[in-house]
Amino acid sequence: MIRYFLGACLLLIALQPGAAFSEAPPPTVALSAEQRDWLAAHRQLRVGVVLQAPYAQMDRRVQKLSGAHIDLMKALASALNVELLWQTYPDQAALEAAAQARLFDLAPGQMQTPAGLRQWLFSDPYMRVPQLVVGARVGGAAVDFEQLGSSDPVAVRTPSAVADYLRTSYSNLNLHGVDSERQALQNLLAQQVKYVVIDEAQLSRLSGEAEFGELAVVGDIGFPQLLRVASRRDWPELSGLIDKALAGLSPKQLDELHNRWVQIKYPRLSESPGFWQNLTSLFAVLLLAAVACLFWLRRQVRNLERALLQARHALELREAAEEALRLTQFSIDQSTVGILWVNWDSHVRYANRAAEQMLGYPAGGVVERPLAAFDPNLHMDRWLALWKRARGSDGEPLSFESTLLRFDASTLPADVSLSFLRFRQAEYLVVYITDVTERRRALAALQESQARLQGIAANVPGMVFRLERPHAGAEVDFAFISDGSEGMVGYPAAVLQAPDRGLRSLVYSEDKASYHGSQDLAFANDRDWHWQGRILTKSGEQRWADIKAMARRLDDNSVVWDGIAWDITDNKRIELELADSRAQLRELSAHLESVREEEKARIAREVHDELGQVLTVLKLETSMCELAYAELDPGLQDRLNSMKRLIANLFQLVRDVATALRPPILDAGIASAIEWQAQRFEARTQIPCIVQVPDNLPALADAKAIGLFRILQEALTNVMRHAQAHTVALRLALDGDDLCLTVVDDGIGFIAQPGRTASFGLVGMRERVLMLGGTLRLESQVGEGTTLTVHIPLA
Repeated sequence: MIRYFLGACLLLIALQPGAAFSEAPPPTVALSAEQRDWLAAHRQLRVGVVLQAPYAQMDRRVQKLSGAHIDLMKALASALNVELLWQTYPDQAALEAAAQARLFDLAPGQMQTPAGLRQWLFSDPYMRVPQLVVGARVGGAAVDFEQLGSSDPVAVRTPSAVADYLRTSYSNLNLHGVDSERQALQNLLAQQVKYVVIDEAQLSRLSGEAEFGELAVVGDIGFPQLLRVASRRDWPELSGLIDKALAGLSPKQLDELHNRWVQIKYPRLSESPGFWQNLTSLFAVLLLAAVACLFWLRRQVRNLERALLQARHALELREAAEEALRLTQFSIDQSTVGILWVNWDSHVRYANRAAEQMLGYPAGGVVERPLAAFDPNLHMDRWLALWKRARGSDGEPLSFESTLLRFDASTLPADVSLSFLRFRQAEYLVVYITDVTERRRALAALQESQARLQGIAANVPGMVFRLERPHAGAEVDFAFISDGSEGMVGYPAAVLQAPDRGLRSLVYSEDKASYHGSQDLAFANDRDWHWQGRILTKSGEQRWADIKAMARRLDDNSVVWDGIAWDITDNKRIELELADSRAQLRELSAHLESVREEEKARIAREVHDELGQVLTVLKLETSMCELAYAELDPGLQDRLNSMKRLIANLFQLVRDVATALRPPILDAGIASAIEWQAQRFEARTQIPCIVQVPDNLPALADAKAIGLFRILQEALTNVMRHAQAHTVALRLALDGDDLCLTVVDDGIGFIAQPGRTASFGLVGMRERVLMLGGTLRLESQVGEGTTLTVHIPLA
């Protein structure tokens, strides 16, 4: 009860009559000289209006027009100082027919449509008329159309844009079409429908009748009518003047115009049945519950503030949506993609600015032209076929390439896409045009580059290929193989590019391990790839191949390997033959060295045994002669002593020769031989020689012991001749299955000169080591001495 009383009081205050719109002072409009001259030439303007209350209605008694549009146009005429000639029409169809015949110059209360844009210029909206949802006053609450079902019928006038909007936006609604708004409200009172959708102006006209006094507004569908002033398209000056005059109207004047003619007029409270009884009860309740009412009022104020904030937020959202709509239209006009709306007859109904610029037409020059004017191949038969395909494609666009004809007879390479669209009970094909001049030029350049690459790759004496990996962890595939593959291995490039083939299918079985090892290492570290090995051709012939590929990382983080595979069979055959020849020479050298060492040992034994026996007999004979004849001749004693000394020297010379040919110490083992050789070196050169040998050295073959001893002799000879060392260190040690000999001096060192032939001493040592199956490493720096390391396998 309190809610009803307060709502009635607020309505009584809100419905107090205000100043009439016509009584407001005319707006001040600042006009340019050209606009004033134009108005001076057009003092009378014909205005076309539809007789529909409350916008425009004729008082038959005084023959006078009144309504929202009449007051608005009078205010604009007063601001522009022009005379209006009224043309009235019974309905919108009659108005549009008169517009085609140019029977009037401007018409208020028009809504902007694609068809109207081709005929009229529209002003900014001056009035917003919402579409309201009306229900019963008792128990009426806000309604959400998303939650309505078939048991909640809704009445709406048909045909109309509002009915189309409801069918499109709310497929769950049970819509009942009626011929007029009055019939819809009557159906609501008769409970044939639960809600009625009606615009605010018509509800304002009908709400003053007692019959509809118990109805209330319970919602807004969010699809308002934006009323504009439409003017002749060939008079753009008039459109600009109307915009300036509308801008001169204050928001207060427009609100007064809306409140006077469009806002809903509820019946006075005194006219409601049982008003005084309810008012008496209300005062009694207020007297008994003043404190409770005060608390309720405070809560209601908070609710009203919250509702006001929500309404303000909704208004901001609506303004943002309108701004987004304007931005969308601006984006379409400024788009780089040409957009055409085409009817079934292939004539253009709308073209954005990009399409006009692409085709070289002036503004508005594309509209109403058939598509055959731009693409002669789009004759009517083909267009109808495309229309049928696009209409049945369930929203999937149709795309094709075309060469369009511009206004200046030049051509435009373009990609054309067709999309079917229904808009306000009309069907269109939206044509999207994209200029692909640069893309086709780039494609031609790419094709030429690929042809040049194919030509180069075809003339390379080998197989050119490219491997690609799109990202880390992905498989590496052949992106390109040149036609040289057929001449090299007998397979065409298409066969080798298959996922299960590639070069790995050609690798000889014994070389697959080395192939995959080198390839996996290169792919894992994004490094260059190099491999040599045997492959099998299509005919089963075994060939040698050398594969080299250079890794390169691209901007998209993918990695490619550009490479070439050469047939090196002839070179490899020569290399193997040369290696075999070297091996044979090395074996021959080893055999000769072995024979020479054996000959030396034989000669050493013969020298030691034969000459030793002869010298011993000679020494005995000399001693016997001394005992028998020395006392007979004093001079003979001196001669015999001289002969003894010569025999002793000859004994030492024989021992030295035998030792030089083959030191007997070798029979005691290589460790003892090294120690003995170090002592002889130190005695001859006075250079301290530090020796380190193992105690328990396994038995070493005689050939390896002699070879290692000869290497030591040559190393010490080089130290004595060239090193100018102060100390020499010799070390013999076991290193796994190898025997390691290290010779270190602190001499002047040396640096090997590139291209300079090594000395025969080093060559001899290296060859001896190779014959023994070992390795030799020589390290030296100027002023830092030299280190010689020899590894010989025990086995």
